[in-house]
Amino acid sequence: MNGKTFFIDQTRCTACRGCQAACKQWKNNGYTETSNTGSYQNPPDLNAQTFKLVRFNEVEVDGVLKWLFFPEQCRHCLVPSCKMAADAQLPGAILQDEATGAVLYTEKTAKVDYRMVREACPYDIPRLDAATGRIYKCNMCIDRVQQGMQPACVQTCPTDTMHFGDRDTMMRLALQRLQEVQQRTPTALLADSEAVRVLYLCEQPPQYYHGYMVADSGRVFKHNGPLVAGVSRRKVLGL
Repeated sequence: MNGKTFFIDQTRCTACRGCQAACKQWKNNGYTETSNTGSYQNPPDLNAQTFKLVRFNEVEVDGVLKWLFFPEQCRHCLVPSCKMAADAQLPGAILQDEATGAVLYTEKTAKVDYRMVREACPYDIPRLDAATGRIYKCNMCIDRVQQGMQPACVQTCPTDTMHFGDRDTMMRLALQRLQEVQQRTPTALLADSEAVRVLYLCEQPPQYYHGYMVADSGRVFKHNGPLVAGVSRRKVLGL
């Protein structure tokens, strides 16, 4: 299975949030009214109007405080468990584009059980629009990609954090960059790379970035030499 894939090099992210703003602008999504939560992260979580969110995390690594930034989005799983959950209720509510592999939510998601779809996602991505009953998330900017354009977030990124292209090309780029980063941090890894179309390079342990950085943080296996986080489809969301 080839199709398209993102490679997100988190070692280069400066949390400018250009990707987050570009996503909203291209999709013409509205703003989310928030209040100060003591973090630069805003809004506090994904929602039906926010498909891309840069998460801010301050962690201690070897006695040194570090800022870690996680540009969160749907992983566009090779075998999407959210689609399987929806298919059991209403086939066609969630589609997978044959050419790109993009996982696409349709207006029919208003007729499926939101809780079941969200619980099926090991990355806790789907969000409900209470006004319409529809479920939303990143759609890989499928309208742009089908016209030969880059997704809005990738097009906007000024630090070479975001990459997008054919899966084979992105995998080679990700593995090459991983080997470079492992020269200074041997435990660096690619998160769930054999199961998803969004390859995250984690220089620090995945849980330092976010609780749903990987599907199952308890497993690690080898992939062509470098360490890659496990890809268990275990349900990890407890609602």
